[in-house]
Amino acid sequence: MVIKKKGLAILGSTGSIGTQTLDIVRSFPNNFKVIGLAANNNIACLKNQIEEFSPKSISFNPSSPNKHFLKHFSHSNILMEDMVKDPDVDIVIAATNGCSSLKPIIEAINSKKNIGLANKESIVIAGKLISQLAKKNDVNIYPLDSEPNAIWQCIKGEDSGVNKLILTASGGAVRNEKTNNYSNLTPEQVLNHPNWKMGGKITIDSSTMINKALEVAESHWLFNIGWEQIDVVMHPESIIHSMVEFDDGSIKAQLSHPDMRLPIQYALFEQKRQINPKLTRLDLTKINQLNFIKIEQQKYPCFDLALEFLKLNETWPAALCGIDETAVELFLKNKIKFNQIYTLIEKTLSTHKPKDNPNIHQIIDSYNWAKDCLLYTSDAADE
Repeated sequence: MVIKKKGLAILGSTGSIGTQTLDIVRSFPNNFKVIGLAANNNIACLKNQIEEFSPKSISFNPSSPNKHFLKHFSHSNILMEDMVKDPDVDIVIAATNGCSSLKPIIEAINSKKNIGLANKESIVIAGKLISQLAKKNDVNIYPLDSEPNAIWQCIKGEDSGVNKLILTASGGAVRNEKTNNYSNLTPEQVLNHPNWKMGGKITIDSSTMINKALEVAESHWLFNIGWEQIDVVMHPESIIHSMVEFDDGSIKAQLSHPDMRLPIQYALFEQKRQINPKLTRLDLTKINQLNFIKIEQQKYPCFDLALEFLKLNETWPAALCGIDETAVELFLKNKIKFNQIYTLIEKTLSTHKPKDNPNIHQIIDSYNWAKDCLLYTSDAADE
């Protein structure tokens, strides 16, 4: 029996999720075929991926100084919005940063392509629009993030009502730091995540807990559940990725070794489990204990701040994501201190003028406004 290979368009192929997705393709060459690869500026990595996977189309930043690396390939540089519409594409992996995947995701949904979603910003800033389009076009959105993916695994096959979703958070690299030392933390220290290997932006967001606030919003839209039914607890070991409490009080948890390839594989196979020798098995006898801790507001002020504006909907989530991207970038360039990420976000959002029931253009405009709205001042630097 010949298995039809699923065609993949991978947006953000050179990033953490993109490269791990390709690792799953390597493990299952008879199940998947790479149709399109999209990257930003990591042209050297993209070149290697093209040579290995022979995609039908590619997309990259035309302003990249290293674009000459690709001159020997016959591929033309196309827009991601065009790549996802290819008839050979079955699943679009959205794994870029920021809102760059938003338009391609909408094009993919309108072309009736299923979505593997790692780019949580897109559904956070345009949750209502994406949810309505997915329902209209009978398109599935598969969560790739470990926590929403864990929820997806827990609710499969259940006919009982869900009372509560419980997301777990590692606390990032700052979980053992004193708050009065935040101003002394270097980017290198905050990038040293104790459990996960991820990209720079999401690693910083893990330590501010903005990433967890975005996952709350993502879960709100993906699972159509009220904000008040989503809890977050600190779980330093990152063994339990999420839990679901059902109406009868039973709680189901998903446990695994912290490896993003497992949720990616689960999504690519559309909830059909596969044996993969490359994935580390969890040995419960080597786990001394599992801890669950209430989130300290003083330690993670960005978490409550982000949730406050995410729940307002309108264009607030877009503005939040835009300014967070800028704040993280400034911190990584040593232009602001770690504790000033909160200050910059708060000051910027205080000037935002939201749009009610926004269309995609207003959403993107609000994102870009916040991303470019540098209210960072010498006063903020001294706080």
